[in-house]
Amino acid sequence: MNDSQIKFRDTVIRNFFDANGKLKAMPSQKKKKLVKFEYLISKLNPEQQYTEKEVNTFIKQYHEDCCTIRREFIIHGFMDRNESVYRVNKEQEWKKWEEL
Repeated sequence: MNDSQIKFRDTVIRNFFDANGKLKAMPSQKKKKLVKFEYLISKLNPEQQYTEKEVNTFIKQYHEDCCTIRREFIIHGFMDRNESVYRVNKEQEWKKWEEL
């Protein structure tokens, strides 16, 4: 990641998360959404498996719309779901905002 990408990422995080770490708003631009998802998913343990309830509880720490964010985690490759078990994917499987 180069300096301008780091600056972009940090600006997005600063603009969309409040001082308590809560998500203030859902970005509409795809690139900014992916930064948000990457920031959130990095707080989960990639070695652990999660139930849907655990994923929802985690997301609700940051935003009430856990269904949309959980679905977006799957769509953009941040997580996989097998039946009712969720796991964090390896970083190389994530949709990369840097490539947009």
